[in-house]
Amino acid sequence: PPGPLTLRRQAGGVRTIVLNNPRRRNALSLPMLRCLRQDLLHDVGSRELRAIVIAAEGPVFCSGHDLKELSSEDDVKHHSQVFELCAEVMTLIQKLPVPVIAKVNGLATAAGCQLVASCDIAVASEKSQFATPGVNIGLFCSTPAVALGRSLPRKVALEMLFTGEPLSAQEALMHGLVSKVVPEDKLEEETMKISQKICESSKSVLALGKATFYRQITQDLDTAYKITTQVMVDNLTLRDGQEGIEAFIQKRKPVWSH
Repeated sequence: PPGPLTLRRQAGGVRTIVLNNPRRRNALSLPMLRCLRQDLLHDVGSRELRAIVIAAEGPVFCSGHDLKELSSEDDVKHHSQVFELCAEVMTLIQKLPVPVIAKVNGLATAAGCQLVASCDIAVASEKSQFATPGVNIGLFCSTPAVALGRSLPRKVALEMLFTGEPLSAQEALMHGLVSKVVPEDKLEEETMKISQKICESSKSVLALGKATFYRQITQDLDTAYKITTQVMVDNLTLRDGQEGIEAFIQKRKPVWSH
C-alpha cells in the first residue's frame, strides 16, 4: 500500500517536507495539497522552526494538478475547490514567517513549476527541468502563470506558457526561476548550507524582513521606500534588533531571543 502523501521531519530548526507520492508523480491532488498545507502550517510560530525545505521522492519533483480530478466527471464546484486550495497553498508559502526553500531534483511541471516559483529560494540539481505544458492538453497554465510571471521575465514566462517546452536547470538559473544549480550529489549539502545560514539569524528579524519584502515588491518606488523606512525604524525596536547592533559594537556574537 502507498505510504503517507507527505513526510515531515524536523532537525536543527529546519523542517523538511517531502512530497511522497512518486507513483503519481507527486501530483498536487486535493489530498496532497491538504497534507502540504498542514505540514507548512504545523506549529509555524514555534521558536524552534527557522526554515522549511520542500523536497520530493522520485524522478519527478511535482507534475502539477492531478488531471483525474479535473475531468468532466467532477462538477465545477469540485474544480473550483482544487484551484482555490492550490492558490491558498502557493500564497501561504509567502505569508509564512520563515523562509521556504524548494529543493528540486527532477521535473517540475505546471502547478509543480508554480510551487518552485512560489518558494522564497530554490536550489535545483543539474538534471532538473521546469515546464508549464498545460497548453498541450488544452488547459492553459493560467494559475501557474501568476507565480511564473512574478519570478521570470515576461517573454521567458510567455514562451514557456505558449509552447509548453521545458527550461533546463541552467536556463532556469539564468532567468531567475531558481537561485542555485548544483550537481545532484551536492543538492542536499547545498540546501542544508543555506538553511543553516538562515538558522544563524533571528527568527523575528527574518519574519519582519520576509513579510516586508513581499509587501514592497508590488509597490511603486516611493511607496516601497515609505513602507521600508518605517519597517527599519520598527526593526530597531525589536529586542533582537538592539541585541545585534550592541553585539556588533562590542565585537561579540549576538544572542538572539527570536
